[in-house]
Amino acid sequence: MPNEMSMSPKKGMSKEMGMGMSSHDGGHLYIQTNETKNCIIHYHRSANGALAEAERVATGGAGAGRISPLYHIARPNQFEGAGSVRLSWPDHRFLFATNGGDNSVSSFAVDKEGWLTLVDVKRTGNTEGGGAKSLAYEPSSRTLYVVHTFGPDHVRLMSVDEKGNLTPRPEKYSVSTMEWPNRVPTMAVLSPDGKFLILGTTFDELPSRKNPDGSLILWIPRGDNGELHSIASNAPDPDGIIVFRVGADGALGEPSFYDGGGASPFYIAFLNNRPDTFIIGEAVSDGLAIGRIDADGKVTVGPVVPIDTSGGVPSELCWLAVSPDDRTVFATNFGYSNVSSFRIDGNVLSIAKDPACPKVPGDGTFRAINGTVSSGPSDNWITPDGQYLYQIYGNASKLVGYATKPDGSLEEVTSVAIPYNSPEGLAGF
Repeated sequence: MPNEMSMSPKKGMSKEMGMGMSSHDGGHLYIQTNETKNCIIHYHRSANGALAEAERVATGGAGAGRISPLYHIARPNQFEGAGSVRLSWPDHRFLFATNGGDNSVSSFAVDKEGWLTLVDVKRTGNTEGGGAKSLAYEPSSRTLYVVHTFGPDHVRLMSVDEKGNLTPRPEKYSVSTMEWPNRVPTMAVLSPDGKFLILGTTFDELPSRKNPDGSLILWIPRGDNGELHSIASNAPDPDGIIVFRVGADGALGEPSFYDGGGASPFYIAFLNNRPDTFIIGEAVSDGLAIGRIDADGKVTVGPVVPIDTSGGVPSELCWLAVSPDDRTVFATNFGYSNVSSFRIDGNVLSIAKDPACPKVPGDGTFRAINGTVSSGPSDNWITPDGQYLYQIYGNASKLVGYATKPDGSLEEVTSVAIPYNSPEGLAGF
């Protein structure tokens, strides 16, 4: 079955020619199309950063297609999420991908030359909610954590055997509170020591488009006096980061809620050389903050360092890529159709280049929350040597590769066509 579901490699990119690459020759990059018939596109990455499509392998599951199940319109980033494609760590033997249209997860074997073979597809167990969209993998217990857009069961677990087969587990966990039963998480990340699973959030309530002009309702009445409350999480309630303790068998403890530092603490990226420190992308506060987690799982977050928001708020700064030396962070601005870069100097963040690259225009049909016409950039990925950054621009139907520069700027070196609006998730080695 897996071979029947795989398309042939591109001409000139056979398994016998060019794919057994050493690290200095390049590597591999994977993206999911998130189409109704979902598939993974596998690219060969050359030493100069150029991408060449090698194969497309069907996941055996259903993506969301072009219409967002959350917003009910055609748009990029249908699920408000990150990390829907993950490689097992540290061996890179398996690639996992969510299928948000039918709440399933696909598992692929990855051979030494980067080629994929579909091993298994299993439903997560969510029926009432859904929108499987983010993955985290804990290798010691072989546990896969699957985050869903819709609750009440936001996090479901799967066990992974030595061949990559998946077994759904009965555990289920929520990031909602008594006051906000319809919260929307964004992604999950494991602490480097594997002891804690940490989730970001974006909304306390599901967004709706009931305004006469079709724009989102971002404020809702709260309390007996009708006080308006932003639907953005952590604004003002300081509970936008959720931490679960991870047991030896992969099961999670009770959630603890912490201040995310700003509105909509969307993305969490741990530093490579400081395992207690992470960066948060604050989607509605338009900037980054430094966070720390102690041995007991307690989180503290510093002040937000914002980008230039003269283009309209929010900028929807969401996805992050941290350089291997922990000196630079590249932050994707969904509303602005570009990327900004920040410097990390000890415990201090500062702007490096804002923006770090020119705006990538879409087809003009999509507007962000702030009303700007946007190409809807979403997931990004930085190479292990830090030389290249890859960025999805869904409404422009492009995956763009940049060379990173010492001053934090980005220079485009490659661009490949991807399906319109739907693609998400990047992983590579």
